[in-house]
Amino acid sequence: MKLFVPSPGHLNSLKELLTAKDRIYSIFMAGSPDYIGTGRSNLASPQLEDIAAQTEYAHRHGVKMEMVLNSSCMGGRQLTPEGFRINHWYIERLVDDIGVDSIVVADPYLVETIARDFDEISVVVSVLAFVDSPQKAEFFVGLGADSIVIDSNVNRHFDVLHAIRDSVDCELKLLVNEGCLYRCPFRYAHFNFFSHAFGPEPRPNVLDDYYYFKCLELRISHPEQIIKSPWIRPEDIRQYRDITDVLKIGGRTHFVDWILNCVNAYYSESYEGNLMDLLDCPKDLKDLFDIPNKSLDGVLEQQWKNCKKVCNKCGYCKNLTKKVTRTYAQGGTELESLVPLESFAAKA
Repeated sequence: MKLFVPSPGHLNSLKELLTAKDRIYSIFMAGSPDYIGTGRSNLASPQLEDIAAQTEYAHRHGVKMEMVLNSSCMGGRQLTPEGFRINHWYIERLVDDIGVDSIVVADPYLVETIARDFDEISVVVSVLAFVDSPQKAEFFVGLGADSIVIDSNVNRHFDVLHAIRDSVDCELKLLVNEGCLYRCPFRYAHFNFFSHAFGPEPRPNVLDDYYYFKCLELRISHPEQIIKSPWIRPEDIRQYRDITDVLKIGGRTHFVDWILNCVNAYYSESYEGNLMDLLDCPKDLKDLFDIPNKSLDGVLEQQWKNCKKVCNKCGYCKNLTKKVTRTYAQGGTELESLVPLESFAAKA
């Protein structure tokens, strides 16, 4: 198993993460948003000297370093002479001066440009390129991709996963713990927003994040959406071994202790606690719902591997949610307790 593990971007956080270096194949983190943005907010914005120090530290401990430059929208700036010059200069520093091992990008233009101009770097297609078919996978390999993070929406579509595996020879990665909505209608717009809000200037001066709050509202109102999210439990990794053994843990905006808990769970392929502890999703959901991870043993094989994903004719996930989910009652007071979701909803 190769685990790609997120880092918030500070040297001190990297040092803490590498206390588990025997379980980590590669660290991944974002760079400075002044050059190329990413599809997430930033806890840190490491400059080149910071990236160099962290890359050297990771290599000294036998761990690879991956830089995430996966902006889903750059406003066309990358196609201008100035944008090309700045981006090329930045990537050259990362590759030639610092020696990072791989770079993650979402834009097909950057995939082809980096593959053409930098032989020594591994070019990784981001999950934000939404590779959800063998045709897309073949397209990106044709542009020079060495690795593809498959669109997490198809994590439970085994026919698609096997078709992608059969169609390309490159490395495939699975993002295992993303807690986003299945087939989220906000996904493209939200990541485009992040790309501008946490990318190069000028950045939009927004009042709030509509997509975040709408997505949160939907999952609180309909908690079965959490169960439908295409995460992969640590216990279910064995079901994917004929597709890949390369796994990516999402969560570079989280604290180190949370990341290490995920590393231990996925490396051990077992977790005894609340599934919500492992999902890269808003803290509001983690504080509201408890889904005993072991209560989902066998569900992938019995239902999800062959599910047609026609929810209005099925109802399996909704019934499962009522059966296994508990919620915290009493509004965070000293009387706080966990109660079955169905009984709490009835009282409400």
